[in-house]
Amino acid sequence: MIDTPIAVEEYQKRRDRVLRALRGGVGLVLAGEGGPQLHGTWRPDAHFAYLTGILHEPGAAVLFDGRNPDPSRRCVLFLKPRDPEMETWDGLREPLGSPLREATGFARVMRTPALATLLMQAARRTKRLVCLHPPASTRAPVPADLQEFRKVQERLAGVAVDDQTDLLNAMRAVKSRAEVAQIRRAIGATRAGFDAALATLAPGVSERDVQNALESTFIAHGAEGPAYNTIVGAGVNSTVLHYNANDRMIVDGDLVCIDAGARVGGYCADVTRTYPASGRFTKRQREVYEVVLRALKAATRAARPGVRFHELDEAARGVIERAGLGDFFLHGIGHHLGIEVHDASPDAPLEPGAVITIEPGVYLREEKIGVRIEDDILITPKGHSVLTRDIAREPDEIEAQMRSARRRR
Repeated sequence: MIDTPIAVEEYQKRRDRVLRALRGGVGLVLAGEGGPQLHGTWRPDAHFAYLTGILHEPGAAVLFDGRNPDPSRRCVLFLKPRDPEMETWDGLREPLGSPLREATGFARVMRTPALATLLMQAARRTKRLVCLHPPASTRAPVPADLQEFRKVQERLAGVAVDDQTDLLNAMRAVKSRAEVAQIRRAIGATRAGFDAALATLAPGVSERDVQNALESTFIAHGAEGPAYNTIVGAGVNSTVLHYNANDRMIVDGDLVCIDAGARVGGYCADVTRTYPASGRFTKRQREVYEVVLRALKAATRAARPGVRFHELDEAARGVIERAGLGDFFLHGIGHHLGIEVHDASPDAPLEPGAVITIEPGVYLREEKIGVRIEDDILITPKGHSVLTRDIAREPDEIEAQMRSARRRR
């Protein structure tokens, strides 16, 4: 039932930690709804995935009720009722019973029609509901748990709603050994994909050819697929930050910015490298590339426990500004990485166990030069470890790897 390689006991410990943190309050985490997928794959809310490891149950939910007199009902998994006709189309689902409880690590598994009743009972007993889903902007839908809590408040007087929306963000920002192992596996598949991309990349091939080489290699090395929309931007497209049309022919003299990562075991890699289509950087391309590489190294040196992202940004931006290119570094320095590519990010200093990206870039549209270099970094007790160091980034190393790849064609 759990759809990741992480042990059921780890998910149980995560839920136990939430129960303790709620201090008797009632919490609700919902997977989100989904329908039949003809393109792409439905994915649950990331908080739900983090707490359960269940990736293929639309409509599921977890109710936290730490003061329930029945210990088996203090943390309950709710799954939608079975529908034999729909299962013919979408796949068989497990019946309720001890095998399902053992597979999920929940002492009690129920069907979703019972959720409203149990939530109301818990609210009457505690008078305190606690939001766990991330807050949303005024233009976004109201968070799923807050929607349910408002329904309770309309029907039951004296119920307070508290905010602990930073709780799961903080938990998710510090990866366990098992999580880091999955990210390393994703990076391994990503490295193989970049090797395949370099073996393909040359004037006269298309951006799509390079994308196909990347993504097919991800899957061949154990990935579920790409972690996000692959970017292969050649020439002026290298200056477009989230370019993903990937439909242009690569020509001699282009720089090619490749931003791609595999998803393995539910966890993501996120890597960017920039390559010369000809196999050699021009003098100007190398000049810009080396500025970005120095910025990457400066930010990486600053990565350690207690540091905030703005300090990493300042370290990289200072290098780029001193080179006279500050106006062309158009984005932030990076983000947390995990179940999501842009993973949960608490407003707090980095802690040991955090996995982040560092990705400075310079984008000179008039010169058709876009350079971004991105590494995945593990924050350790004494500093950091570059998880993606084996994916070539030094310009001489890149040129040598491209020469070697072309000799093998």
